Amino acid sequence: MAGRYSPSARRRRLSALLRKMREERGLTIDEVSRRLDWPSGKLSRMERNEWKRPSPRDMQDLAEVYELSPEMREAVINLARESRVRGWWVEYRDVLRGGLADFEAGASMIRTYEALLIPGLLQTPDYAAAVMRSGRVMDGDDITRKVAGRMRRQQVLEGDDPLYLWALIDEAALRKQVGGREVMTAQIQRLIDMAARPNVDIQVVRDSFGAHAAIDGSFMILDFQDPADPPMVYLETATDDLYLEDPKVVQRYVGIFGHTCSAAETPQRSVAYLKNLIA
Repeated sequence: MAGRYSPSARRRRLSALLRKMREERGLTIDEVSRRLDWPSGKLSRMERNEWKRPSPRDMQDLAEVYELSPEMREAVINLARESRVRGWWVEYRDVLRGGLADFEAGASMIRTYEALLIPGLLQTPDYAAAVMRSGRVMDGDDITRKVAGRMRRQQVLEGDDPLYLWALIDEAALRKQVGGREVMTAQIQRLIDMAARPNVDIQVVRDSFGAHAAIDGSFMILDFQDPADPPMVYLETATDDLYLEDPKVVQRYVGIFGHTCSAAETPQRSVAYLKNLIA
């Protein structure tokens, strides 16, 4: 993905690689830790991806224990260096919680279902601000910065190699007058404009269909170009960000998304519906 870069995805890949290399050699975490005189728990945290900035020096030490080839040693050390890079989102860490922007930067495709809101990657600044004001927990300056961060996130849809966004939006999200009629009209027009792009598909799940596979709530599936980076599911609550990586759980959400696609209007009929809303 030229031009886009995710240190978090590389860190996740490095954690999985370290665990794989140790297991292939039949070593336990305690055995490796004793050989390196590392404190208890250090290696297990690394393998669980519970670290922030991997140390190239630590990778050199592990390379000695695992007797890695020169090529593999260099690959592991480079992954550690790349995992330490700070992305643009660091400037907004006071208002952008979690690491979603980081993972979006490295994703090749995002599949998302939204029940009550327009997906963040498709929101207008006025709509985003209206949603944030409704929470009544941020002041004006924080809202301004958070909106700016959200607009910056949307750049993953632009450029020479943008990610592919497949968005399922419940009709309820489109009928809510968030910010008033003018704000919603502009927001729906934004959806129409974005749906015209080759890397964006939007489908509306109509109320008339009734219950459907995703009725339990919103979610996002992130896919990555490198086979070494497995897909993940992102869930957002009022207070937490959840990243689900278990393959069976991810596959379950892939199935839910597929069934919901079948319940939704086609992309062409969805655009016609959006145009009718603002006609």
